Amino acid sequence: MNDRYDAGAAGYEADQYELVGYDEYGRPMYQQVPPPQQPPQQSYDPYAQQGYGYDPYATGRQQPVPPYDPYGSGDTGQQPPTPAYDPYGTGTHHQQQTGGHSAPYDPYGRTATSGQQHRVAEQTAYIPHQAGPVEEPMAQDRGERDYRTEQFAFVEEPDSDSEDVIDWLKFTENRTERREEARRRARARVIALVVVLAVAAAGGVGYLWYAGKLPGLSSSDSKTGTATAVGAQKRDVIVVHLHNTKKGGTSTALLVDNTTTKQGTTVLLPNSLALTGDDGSTTTLAKSVDDDGSSGTRDAIDTVLGTEIQGTWRLDTPYLQNLVDLVGNIEVDTNADVPDPDAKSKGAAPLVRKGKDQSLSGKMAVAYATYSGSGEAPNAQLERFGQVMQAVLRKLTSDTQGATTTVQTLGMIIEPPLTDKDLGAFLAKLADLAKGGDYKTALLPVQTDGTLSAQASATVVKDVLGGTAKSPDKDAAVRVSVRNASGAKGNTDKARVVLLNGGFTFLEGGSASTAATSKVVYADAADKDDATEVAKTLGLSSAAVTKGDVSANADVSVVLGQDYEPSAS
Repeated sequence: MNDRYDAGAAGYEADQYELVGYDEYGRPMYQQVPPPQQPPQQSYDPYAQQGYGYDPYATGRQQPVPPYDPYGSGDTGQQPPTPAYDPYGTGTHHQQQTGGHSAPYDPYGRTATSGQQHRVAEQTAYIPHQAGPVEEPMAQDRGERDYRTEQFAFVEEPDSDSEDVIDWLKFTENRTERREEARRRARARVIALVVVLAVAAAGGVGYLWYAGKLPGLSSSDSKTGTATAVGAQKRDVIVVHLHNTKKGGTSTALLVDNTTTKQGTTVLLPNSLALTGDDGSTTTLAKSVDDDGSSGTRDAIDTVLGTEIQGTWRLDTPYLQNLVDLVGNIEVDTNADVPDPDAKSKGAAPLVRKGKDQSLSGKMAVAYATYSGSGEAPNAQLERFGQVMQAVLRKLTSDTQGATTTVQTLGMIIEPPLTDKDLGAFLAKLADLAKGGDYKTALLPVQTDGTLSAQASATVVKDVLGGTAKSPDKDAAVRVSVRNASGAKGNTDKARVVLLNGGFTFLEGGSASTAATSKVVYADAADKDDATEVAKTLGLSSAAVTKGDVSANADVSVVLGQDYEPSAS
C-alpha cells in the first residue's frame, strides 16, 4: 500500500496539499507538499552515479532523489522550483518551494515526495473534505498515456484538397460508367445484328428448302422440295420431235415440268438411243420415229427410261419458224457460224454468226437448230436444238390463255391424247420457269451401242426423269449388240434381219474401225451356248466365239469383220 507521506520524516503532516492548476474541465488540481530534506547518509547506492533514488538495500533514510534529467545535464543539486507539468496545455503554471528543492519533472504527472520512493496512488491529490473527481474508465491506470479526442483534432479537420479529390473520383467514376455503358450498347447492337442475320439466313434456307432449290438436295440419295423422295415427285412430261422437212431426219427431246420442285428441264435424247419395239426387236430412236410413229416411240421411251409421257408434240421446221416469229426474235449464245441454206454462192455471208446473245429470227432459229457441221459429233446439232427450245420458252407468254392462243395460231396438227389447250397450258408453265431461271437443258448420256451408261441412270434418268432403266425379263430374247467393222455399211442391216428372224433382240452398236475377223463375245459362262448359236445364225465359225467384255444391256456382243459374208447367214 502506498503511503501519502514519508514515514521517516517525524512530525511532518502528511496531509498537506497545495493548488497546482486546473484540469480541462475547470476542476482544481492539488499535489502533496513534500517533506523537508534530510541530511544524506552514507549508504551503498549502485545507481547513485546515474541519479536514481531507489535503493533496494537501504535500511535508513536516503538522500532525496535528485530530479530526473532526461538530457544528461548532470545538474543533480538543488535547482530553482520547476513549474508543474501540465499535460493538457491549460497554460496555468505554479511554482512551489519545498525546502529549496523543485518539484521533479514527471512526464506522466507524478511528483517525487521523499527520498524513499513510495508510489503515490494518484498524480493529483484532492483535499480530503472535497469530493473527488469522477473516475473515468480511460484514467484507471495513470501509468499509461491518456489519449483523448482533442489531441487528434486534426483527424476531423477537412483537407483543403478533399473537394478536388472527390470531384476527380466522381469524374473518373462517371467516365468509367460511360465507357461501360458504351460497351454494353455496342454489345447489344452486335447481338441484335447477329440475331437479324441468323433469322434472315434461316428464312432464306427455309425458303430454298421449301422450293427445292437448296444445293445438294437434288442428288439421287436425297430429298428435295417438300421433303418428297425423288421417285415420288410429280412430273409432267411430253416428248417433242423436230422434223426437218427439207433435209430429213428428226431431233427428239423430253420437256419435263417437275411440279414438286418447281424445276423445268429439256432432256435431249440422242438418235442412237437403243429402244425395244413391240415385237421385242431392238432399234434406234431415229428409226423408231420413222417406222413406229409417235405412239410406238413414246411407249418404247417409257419402257427404256421408266418414264410416263403424257403426249407427243410433233414440231416440223416450218412451225418452229412461225413460232419464233410469233413470240419475237430469240437471243441465243451461238457456237458456230451457220451458212444460209438459200445462198446461191458458197462465199456468201453466214446466216447466223457465232457469238453471245445473238438475236435470231424464225428462219435463223431453224437454220441454227438443224445445223450439223462437218466432222462434228451427232449430238452437237441436238444441243443447238435444245438451245433454241429454251430460248423460245423464255420469250413465250406465261399466261395459259395466251400460250394456248399461240399454239392455235400455229395451226399444227396435235396428236391425241394431247390437245392444243393441254399443250398451251403446259408450255405456259415451262415459260414461267424459264423466265425465273428455274430451267435447264440436259443431254442423256448414251454409249456408242445406244445403251444407257451408269452415269445416265444415276443422273438424268433417276434425278430428272424420276425413272429407272428397266432390265429385260429372264424369258426375253437374247440381246445381241452388233458393231460393224467390215467396211460395208449395209452389213449392219443385213445382220439385223438375220438375228431378228432367228429370235434374237438386235441392239445396234454403231460402227468401228475395220477388223479382219469377226468376233462373238459373251461375259457369263451361262451365255456361252447363246453366243455359239448367234455365231451359227450369222454364218460364223465356232472359233469366233470367245469370252470377254460385253456391251451394257446386251447378253452377247458381235463385231462384224471383213470375213463376214451376209449371203452365208
